[in-house]
Amino acid sequence: MITRTLLLIKPDAVEANHVGEIISMVQHRGFDIPQAKVFSFDPKLCAEFYKDHLGKDFYPRLEAFMCKGRTWALILEKEDAVHELRELLGDVIPEKRKAGTIRAVFGHGITDNGAHGSDSEMSAEREIGVIFG
Repeated sequence: MITRTLLLIKPDAVEANHVGEIISMVQHRGFDIPQAKVFSFDPKLCAEFYKDHLGKDFYPRLEAFMCKGRTWALILEKEDAVHELRELLGDVIPEKRKAGTIRAVFGHGITDNGAHGSDSEMSAEREIGVIFG
């Protein structure tokens, strides 16, 4: 069954001009991209998107990072889209990233890891709604 997920290309990867390379990796993995947009997070949108992280020690750093520049958002479609994108993204922890994953190639740290992907189909629908309305 074809499902949807959300990919955010984070400000660090946008600023370093890696958007095209990341989109190419996604397309080579067989994802369709029915919708995309470029936007900037503000504190209100960031709080809504990352509501599960509000109040955590790292949240202020996450908010500052996500609000510092433009983000590309892509709705991706494919069979088992959430799982397939999570595999392509690689681990959040730098030491655990497999070679060739988006975060291994373009990420530097835990927050500045180049990209975000929804962690479940339920999260994907919520996140797509927050970003695309």
